[in-house]
Amino acid sequence: MVQGMKETNKKDVIKNIAETYWQLYIDPEDPKAQDKYSRIVRMGEDPEKRTLDHFTGNSLDSDEYRDTPAGKIRVITLYERSDFVTFLKIMAHRCKPAEIPPTQGAIFLDGVINRRRIDAHREEFLKKSAEAGNHNPDWDSEFRRFTADKRNYTDTLIVLSYGPYSKVEASRLGFDDSSWLSYSHTIRSFHECTHFICRRLYPDKTDPVWDELVADAVGIYAAFGYFDLEMEALFLGITKTGYTYGRLENYVDREDYAGGEEYHDRLDELARESYITLLQIKSAFETHILNDPFDIIPILEESKADPT
Repeated sequence: MVQGMKETNKKDVIKNIAETYWQLYIDPEDPKAQDKYSRIVRMGEDPEKRTLDHFTGNSLDSDEYRDTPAGKIRVITLYERSDFVTFLKIMAHRCKPAEIPPTQGAIFLDGVINRRRIDAHREEFLKKSAEAGNHNPDWDSEFRRFTADKRNYTDTLIVLSYGPYSKVEASRLGFDDSSWLSYSHTIRSFHECTHFICRRLYPDKTDPVWDELVADAVGIYAAFGYFDLEMEALFLGITKTGYTYGRLENYVDREDYAGGEEYHDRLDELARESYITLLQIKSAFETHILNDPFDIIPILEESKADPT
């Protein structure tokens, strides 16, 4: 009985989130997962079963709202790597087959459909219609009107895993494992919050590699109180002369290049360009006084807009 209670408590955070996003009741490895996802999310049907056996759960999981210069954002942390992968397969890839890169430890999810918001609006619409004496209201028309604006029924989430940042081991940076896990969580959290801020405040300046450099820079500064260029270079796998193994390849689509040699040439070129950008980012940190890690974002975005 006590063991059962502990197992239940381990999944409290995931259970709470699943009350809003019923698609989490789907096991993404189920052969019928895509069909179930469509029926639950697109058509608003109830789940066949409300079980979360495909999640492990951890008592250290968390679900909170963070204040940022662009508003509040919901931040979910899943300590078990398997839970993070399962969550992404469901919420980011909609139960379609997907490989989650081992270097990916977080995700910024924008436009997540929240059927509970639609349900709540339908209930309020029917209630007000009845109060006005209309006992046969046109919900179909109201549904089309309400869902014409995605802001009415979509959410934004940040989902974090718990592990070494960019899958870089503590020994490579001179930290003990416990300290590095703590630093990694701070970097990861501020990194994803930076994506949220940039998407909201600078929507016309999307550039995958630049966005990663800025987000990592904010995260590193938040964790250590300074920007460590060589640490960031290690995360992405870049040097002055080219590319080594790291996250940079996550942002270059191999299918865009005719062959492996052309693809690796592009990675080397992008690595060299990124290293120069890191020098500019380091200079920005050294020449500005910051009261908050997020203060560097407008400085960097303005420098990108005006390279002179």
